[in-house]
Amino acid sequence: MTANTLQRRQFLGQGLAAALVPAPALLCLGNAGAAEPWPARPIKWVVPFLAGTAPDTTARIIHEAVGRELGQPVVIENRGGVGGNLGARQVAKAAPDGYTWIYSSAPMAASMHMYKAPGYDALKDFQHVMGLTSADIVLIVNAASDIRTLDDLLAKARSAPGKLDYASGGVGTPSHLGVELLLSTVDVQVTHVPYKGASEIVNAVMGRQVTFGAPIFSVAYSNIQAGKLRALAIAGTRRNPKLPQVPTLTELGVRGVELTSWGGVSVPAGTPEPIVARMRAAFEKALRQPAVIAALEEQGGMVTPMDAEAYRRNFTKEMLLTEAMMKKAQIEPM
Repeated sequence: MTANTLQRRQFLGQGLAAALVPAPALLCLGNAGAAEPWPARPIKWVVPFLAGTAPDTTARIIHEAVGRELGQPVVIENRGGVGGNLGARQVAKAAPDGYTWIYSSAPMAASMHMYKAPGYDALKDFQHVMGLTSADIVLIVNAASDIRTLDDLLAKARSAPGKLDYASGGVGTPSHLGVELLLSTVDVQVTHVPYKGASEIVNAVMGRQVTFGAPIFSVAYSNIQAGKLRALAIAGTRRNPKLPQVPTLTELGVRGVELTSWGGVSVPAGTPEPIVARMRAAFEKALRQPAVIAALEEQGGMVTPMDAEAYRRNFTKEMLLTEAMMKKAQIEPM
């Protein structure tokens, strides 16, 4: 064997050995999962309330359209309990990989003041992707009641302090804090009876278990239309187009009680921005689809998209409003 032949074989052997050893940089990228496109598997969207509640209904109207945009199923998981805190805690601790979302809403912000230890921070533990929808709060009584106006309700409450009662969807929900703000503003005393969601408010009022309630408009609308409930007032900033004959509280002389229920989508803090941006684009496209808009409006909701910064400001505003309402209504944190 000549010297040239031996050198050639040694060179080829060294080259083959080098080719069989992966480069350290490539191993690092592979181990980090950077080569995996997102989303590569189904996504879980946690709704921190029971099935059939307004947040659940809203998420179920939207999730399929978003899944089609992303090319992967978006699966709704209901995780109700403790005013939405159980679901929020679960998502706050989830991996920030884009595969766990939460239907975030006003109660998540309210919990920062309603509970001494909610188990998460609504601003620090989440990246708020965008706001999706909003809905009015409506003051209702049984349609067979002799209470026909807000003035009737207030007169009856003043004639028997503490004897009337109202249903809420739970401590700290808009249906609770909103009514307490109303009561403190008009200086009347009424007994609070907490239930487990807006649909139970409607059932309690229709069953005459309580005198009145203030659920999300979308949950009460069908029974108002059916003549089973009477709407006394809208707690929003303008009349609802589905019930244009019903005045706002402001029109009735009650100022400073302008409430809406709102919701959106959030992910654990630290989720990569490219994932968040793709999520946002998918939701924006879904909210422009006529079928989605029609279904949300049929439920009494309104498509009100907010960018990430505006949605985050919504959380801050709600936290300050909750703190003020609790102080005015003399409600202590749980």
